[in-house]
Amino acid sequence: MKVLCVAEKPSIAKEVSKILSGGSFSVRNSNNKYIKYFDFKYNFPQLGLCDVTMTAVLGHVTNFDFGPQFGWNSCPPGRLFAAPISTMVSHQDVYKNLSIEGRNASKLMIWTDCDREGEYIGFEILETARKNNSRLTLENTWRAQFSHLEKNHILQASRNPIQLDINSVRAVECRMEVDLRCGISFTRFLTDLYKGQSLIGEKEVISYGTCQFPTLGFVVDRYIRVKNFVPEPFWYIIVDIKKNDQKVGFLWVKGHFFDRAYVTLLYQKALKSPNGKIVSLTKRPTSNWRPLPLTTVDLQKDASRIFKMSAKRALDAAEKLYNKGFVSYPRTETDRFPAAMNLKDVIERQTSSNKWGSYAKELLELKFRSPRSGSHDDKAHPPIHPVKYAELTQLNGDEKTIYEYIVRRFLACCSDDAKGEQTTATLKWGDELFTANGLMVLARNYLDIYIYNKWESSKQLPPLEQGEEVNITNAKMKDGKTSPPLHMTESELIALMDANGIGTDATIAEHIEKIHSRNYVTKIKQGNVEYILPTDLGMGLIAGFDEMDFVDNISLSKPFLRKNLEIGLQEIVEGRKTRQQVASEMVELYKNAFVLCNQNSGNLVQKYLEIRNRNVQ
Repeated sequence: MKVLCVAEKPSIAKEVSKILSGGSFSVRNSNNKYIKYFDFKYNFPQLGLCDVTMTAVLGHVTNFDFGPQFGWNSCPPGRLFAAPISTMVSHQDVYKNLSIEGRNASKLMIWTDCDREGEYIGFEILETARKNNSRLTLENTWRAQFSHLEKNHILQASRNPIQLDINSVRAVECRMEVDLRCGISFTRFLTDLYKGQSLIGEKEVISYGTCQFPTLGFVVDRYIRVKNFVPEPFWYIIVDIKKNDQKVGFLWVKGHFFDRAYVTLLYQKALKSPNGKIVSLTKRPTSNWRPLPLTTVDLQKDASRIFKMSAKRALDAAEKLYNKGFVSYPRTETDRFPAAMNLKDVIERQTSSNKWGSYAKELLELKFRSPRSGSHDDKAHPPIHPVKYAELTQLNGDEKTIYEYIVRRFLACCSDDAKGEQTTATLKWGDELFTANGLMVLARNYLDIYIYNKWESSKQLPPLEQGEEVNITNAKMKDGKTSPPLHMTESELIALMDANGIGTDATIAEHIEKIHSRNYVTKIKQGNVEYILPTDLGMGLIAGFDEMDFVDNISLSKPFLRKNLEIGLQEIVEGRKTRQQVASEMVELYKNAFVLCNQNSGNLVQKYLEIRNRNVQ
C-alpha cells in the first residue's frame, strides 16, 4: 500500500522522514528545487508495512482572488464586496507535485502545523491530491497531531492519526473571504483617492487591513493622549528619621492631593508634634513568582522588551529553531503543561550545557517544582519549550538569543519562586501616617537561571520597636506634577492587540511589521527604549475614519469589528455558526462603512492635509 505524507515545510518533511524511516530513505527531486520526495517503508499499526513517500508544500497551495474582470481599474472598488471569488493556485510546481504523487496513493497523511491555518493547508493538500485520485476523501485522510520533532513524539503521532477538522477549515475560509473583500475594496479606494490628490507617489499603496488599522489605531490613540496631556500640580508630605546613624525616609500613606491648601493645613497641623511614633512594625514572608509557561505572545513581548528585537524577528528565529527540531511549535496560546508530559526528560536534555547544565542537574536532584498553570489552553500545542539540546555555536545571533531565552524560561518554570522577607514600619506624626519598607531576599531560586528578572534586597530598616518614639529629622511639604503617558512600545502594542483579539498569536508580528513598512508608523529611540509613533499619513488615515458618522458604533480604527470577526470564527469552529453566516454578517458591516467613506471621501483627504500642514508649520 502506498501512503503519501505531506508536511507544511520541506525541513519538517526531512526531519519526519528521518524518524519514521530510522534514517534509511531514498531521495528524489521534485518540480521545485526546495522540495524533495523521501521514499521509505514504515509499519503503520492500522495498515501494516507500507511504501511511504514524504514530501512538502511551501505554505498555502492556493489562495482566494477575484477574476481578471475585477482587476484594479476594471470595476469600482465597492463591487468587490459581492463579486465572485475564485480559488487560484499559488505555486504551480507544488500543485503539480501533489497531483502526480497523489495519483497512485492509497492513503494521504497530513503533517501540517497543528493550528487553524495548518488545518486549512491540509485541506488544500487533500483537494489537490484527489484531483487525479477519487480514493482520497476527507473521511479516509489521516491528520498527524504533533507539536515538536522529538523522535518518540513523532512516532506517537504517526500511530495515532485523527481526521482533518472541517470546521477549522471553514473558519479559515471565512477569514480569508472577509479579509480579501474588505482589504482589497478599501485599499483600492484609499490608494486611488490619495493618488488622485497627488498625496502619494505613483507606486505607493495605501493598504487597508481589518487588523492593520486597529493596530494603527492603538498607536495613534496613545500619541494623541501624550500630545494632549496637560500636567496637573499636586502636593505631598515626606518625613525622615534617623536611627543608629541610619537615615530612613517614610512615604505618606495618603499619597498626594491636588489641593495645595488642604495639604498645607495637614502639614502645619503635623508640625506641632516634634516627634513621631512607630505604631506598627510587621515582618512577613513575600515571594517573587516564577514565570508561567511560555506562549507566543509572551515570547514576542519579552523579545521586544528584553532584547529590543521586533516581534517578527523573534518569531522568525523561533520558527527556525522549531524547523531544526530544537524547540516545540512556537505558535501557541497555551500557558499550562499537560499533566502527562514528562518535564524531567526535557530538563535532562539540558544537563550537558556549560551555561545552565549545572542548574538543570540541581533541578533533577532535588529542586524540581511543578510549573504554575495559567488559564489558557488552545488544545492544540503545549507551551513553548526546548526539545533538543543545542550548542549555542550551532545557532546564529537571533536563534541563539531566543533559544537561550526559551531554555532559561522553561527551567525557571520548573523552579521554586524566589523567597524574601518584607519589613514594613508605620510611623505616626501628628495625625498623619507614613510607611517605610525593607526587603531581604532569602532564596533567589528561579532568579538564578532566569537572568531577565531582577529582584534585589533593598536597604534594610534599622532596628525599630513598635511604640517607640522617634525624632523627626526632616519633614517637608513637596510639590510635583502628573506625568504624561509614554509613547507606545512594541511590547505594549502586542499586549493590547492580544487583549483585544486583533490578529492571532501567529500574526500579531506581521500586522505590526505591515503598518511600519507602509509608513503609517515610525520608530524612535529614547535612551534604551524604542517607541512607535504615527506618521502624518497614519494620523491622517485614522483621523479621517474617526470623523465618519458610522451607524451602530462601527469604527474602522478601533478593535471591535475585528474582535467580532474572531468571535464569529470561533463559533464556526465550535459548529454554532456556518461560514456563510459569519462572512455575510461581517462583509455587510464593512460594506456599509465603505459606502459612507465613499460618500465622504473629501473628509479623509482634508483630515490628512490638516495634520500634514500643521506639522509643517
